[in-house]
Amino acid sequence: MSDTTDKWLFEITPKRKLIDLNLKEIWRYRDLLMLFVRRDIVTVYKQTILGPLWFLIQPLFTSIIFTLVFNNVANISTGSVPPFLFNLAGITLWSYFKECLTKTSNTFSSNANIFGKVYFPRAIMPISVTVSNLLKLGIQIVIFVSFYLYYNLSKDAGVAPNDLIFLFPVYVIILALLGLGLGMTISALTTKYRDFKVLIGFATSLLMYISAVPFPLSKIRNDLPEYYFIFKYNPIAQVIEGFRYISLDTGIFSWAGLIYAGVFSIVLFLVGLVIFNITEKSFIDTV
Repeated sequence: MSDTTDKWLFEITPKRKLIDLNLKEIWRYRDLLMLFVRRDIVTVYKQTILGPLWFLIQPLFTSIIFTLVFNNVANISTGSVPPFLFNLAGITLWSYFKECLTKTSNTFSSNANIFGKVYFPRAIMPISVTVSNLLKLGIQIVIFVSFYLYYNLSKDAGVAPNDLIFLFPVYVIILALLGLGLGMTISALTTKYRDFKVLIGFATSLLMYISAVPFPLSKIRNDLPEYYFIFKYNPIAQVIEGFRYISLDTGIFSWAGLIYAGVFSIVLFLVGLVIFNITEKSFIDTV
């Protein structure tokens, strides 16, 4: 018998801090994270006819419908920017946020069988969704740039990015944190209150309209100034409008709005992480 005390390589314990990013453990399980990312990308379109082409079809058809309804029928002006390009810019970023939110909002309920059998950092699941959606966002950005070049070369639209185009990764990070934070919060709530599964569907549709996706913020500021505060303090609207400003050089931009959206996203992410950490300890008894 050895007198030396055995030292465990890893120790799994239910006692954790409320705000625990657990980055060291997530890095240790990085291979599992990449497997989940691959699963999220492959399985969604595995048995479909068009496959990854849906990444292209969804934003294109949505932009066409928005152009017909809001710009041609409702006569909403987009200034010197072609309406289709204006709508495609907003839908591209909105789609990333929506996918992150809807797919992370059912983390516990959709993965209960896995969580109940084997241990791994639970935060890997929502993180894998956010990372896998980056591929979809990248493809849609390529489509946006293609139409961007098409309008400039053949239509002589005259749109061009401004000097703040370097802020694009910042806007993507803000949307990722917003989707993660809100998604983890809703995921924790759905373990006890299944009503949130029904709520999330039409809530995201309503959220799209108060996030200035199908129209410019200046339209609300000029025509409905009494409701402008709703859009002004919506961090998603700040991101959508900011992306249009840096890529199309149109719209409203302020550093205060960008800082507000960034701080809001960090706070929401930390709140969601706290609720997620609390729920993961006992969710298997209620899910």
